[in-house]
Amino acid sequence: MNRTPHVAVVGATGAVGVEMIETLEKRNFPVGKLTLLASARSVGKKLKFKGVEHTVTELTKDSFKGIDIALFSAGGSISKEFGPIAAAAGCVVVDNSSAFRMDPDVPLVVPEINPGDVKLHKGIIANPNCTTIITLMALYPLHQAFGVKRVIASSYQAVSGTGAKAVEELDQQVRQFSAGQPITKEVYPHQIAFNVIPQVDSFLPTGYTKEEMKMENEGRKIMHHPGLRASVTCVRVSVFRAHSVAVSAEFEKPVTVEAARAVLAKAPGLDVVDDPANKAYPMPLDLSGRYNCAVGRLRLDCALDNGLCFWVSGDQLLKGAALNAVQIAEELLK
Repeated sequence: MNRTPHVAVVGATGAVGVEMIETLEKRNFPVGKLTLLASARSVGKKLKFKGVEHTVTELTKDSFKGIDIALFSAGGSISKEFGPIAAAAGCVVVDNSSAFRMDPDVPLVVPEINPGDVKLHKGIIANPNCTTIITLMALYPLHQAFGVKRVIASSYQAVSGTGAKAVEELDQQVRQFSAGQPITKEVYPHQIAFNVIPQVDSFLPTGYTKEEMKMENEGRKIMHHPGLRASVTCVRVSVFRAHSVAVSAEFEKPVTVEAARAVLAKAPGLDVVDDPANKAYPMPLDLSGRYNCAVGRLRLDCALDNGLCFWVSGDQLLKGAALNAVQIAEELLK
């Protein structure tokens, strides 16, 4: 791998694409050259990187000649079509969609958890689901110490997880509500302002949604823990940015709050914010724009044996997407 790689961002004008460009800059990733790619409708837009304007060009089958690393965040269908083309051109793809996550030939990586899996790539590396990443940032260190058996969790997912249009929709609905105007909705099937919608992604025959199954399926792969069992309810909430998850986890070994806190305090990429007496706990408003996730509300679970409850929040556009992708690219250079 070139020490100053030619990097492409595919889906550069999207919510995650913009964060990827900013994250490359903030982390001083040694970009030799930057190419911004998007669909025809975004061609000609200009985005700044290190003070220099870069013009967005159209994603085509010939876009990847000479590119070393391509960060993809343009949706699953684009990834499925262009990911293999990019890999065949000698480029390493870090893909933010769900297209390749469960492909046995594609590593699924959270660098704080399974950085070694990066080496197993055959041209494509998958970025996990944002809610899964944020949960595992706290769950994995606990798993290493106590051996997790099963997880029951509920997510509180921000609208920016759906994209820029969803952010606009919440903003517009709040204004409409305040002005006493009729509420218009396009992105979500129901009003999201001042509401919670217990559906993220499409339903499966089991009654779970696709999103809800990602924590079990992806968690098993990332943690190399095929026996993990997870029952999850994913909920879209009236929050602009940063996802939160309430987790009850059952472990093989006895767990105490003190022992858990000591483990979490040492965990990379995670802050412990857990001082109930002073009303201190992680909140999405505080985690927006931050690289680290945060965990709090640690307590023994009343209903599970060797069980621990905790609450974890993180910026799903950063650790849940753009930051994790850039960290994977950093691993590629090591």
